[in-house]
Amino acid sequence: MERFGVKSAPSRNRSKTALYVTPQDRVTEFGNELHEDGGKLFCTSCNVVLNHVRKSAINDHLKSKTHTKRKAEFEEQNVRKKQRTLTASLQCNSTAQTEKSSVIQDFVKMCLEANIPLEKADHPSVRAFLSRHVKNGSSIPKSEQLRKAYLPDGYDNENQLINTEDR
Repeated sequence: MERFGVKSAPSRNRSKTALYVTPQDRVTEFGNELHEDGGKLFCTSCNVVLNHVRKSAINDHLKSKTHTKRKAEFEEQNVRKKQRTLTASLQCNSTAQTEKSSVIQDFVKMCLEANIPLEKADHPSVRAFLSRHVKNGSSIPKSEQLRKAYLPDGYDNENQLINTEDR
């Protein structure tokens, strides 16, 4: 049949979904109305997940009354908050998390060098002092967790320093 230029009728069972469209493609198509994170497409003003495969679903959402209402509220706010996926949030290491880890490691190192038992960190007056006068001091865990989680790190670091000094 193809030899004579006759084409068969298109199949009616075929879906009208775009097969190879990514959320990032839709972001470039619709501009700052949408954003992508973790392979999901989000409406920036509504903070809802949209189906990136069907363009009509995106168009319907952008024309909806709830979207126009939320977009007006969103533009009134000065703070631009974008929703992220849970995996992206967990992978993010903020400066506060980094500072918290360094404060705890420095506290354990100080206790070891000053020959102070880690159980002293559980005393209420020590807890009150740390939370009042040390930045991120209230995030220092109890002695049991210090011993289990942070003491091996300090021990390994000190052993590496001693081994490098011996050479």
